[in-house]
Amino acid sequence: MTDAVIVSTARTGLAKSWRGAFNMTHGATLGGHATQAAVARAGIDPARVEDVIMGCANPEGATGMNIARQIALRAGLPVSVPGMTVNRFCSSGLQAIALAAQRVIAGEGDVYVAGGVESISCVQNEMNQHMLFDGWLKEHKPGIYWSMLQTAENVAKRYEISKETSTACSPNCARRRLRLRASSTTKSYLSRCSPVSPIKPRAACSRRKSR
Repeated sequence: MTDAVIVSTARTGLAKSWRGAFNMTHGATLGGHATQAAVARAGIDPARVEDVIMGCANPEGATGMNIARQIALRAGLPVSVPGMTVNRFCSSGLQAIALAAQRVIAGEGDVYVAGGVESISCVQNEMNQHMLFDGWLKEHKPGIYWSMLQTAENVAKRYEISKETSTACSPNCARRRLRLRASSTTKSYLSRCSPVSPIKPRAACSRRKSR
């Protein structure tokens, strides 16, 4: 059986939603930058890439229109390289990587680009709400439309996770993040990306309040 391995990684920095440096940067620009960096770090001919698989929780607007295909072109890959967008909400990027690994193991191809892309700033407040809910599902399976907060409350209740236990996780996560930032690991996969015409924080906040 063929082994699937990750030979290079790259990502942009993480900015604040609506108020951060990437609040007006298209998903193709963000994903294309990271993809281009990952391919360059792998030291391969871009034409060898069999497919670009990108996970996206909200594949519409600035991350719609098969954003994976847009990313492939924005990264400078040949037009012969296709793209596939995967949606499994918060695990979309992980699912994309799993699919790429499975295709390598199955012998479908040798080289894939896989990852995730999201722009909360450009998409979340602009989402299409027309006929968002199916009537039958809303009545019989309403949990499918729950927000993350509702889901978290349900999980905590079902598995008897106390607020104190949940709260204790926060400082541990923060300490791990600080250790990671101080290590050389972060520098090895981050790739500097310049924002595109960012809105200043105050202007961005005012724009949200006016809607």
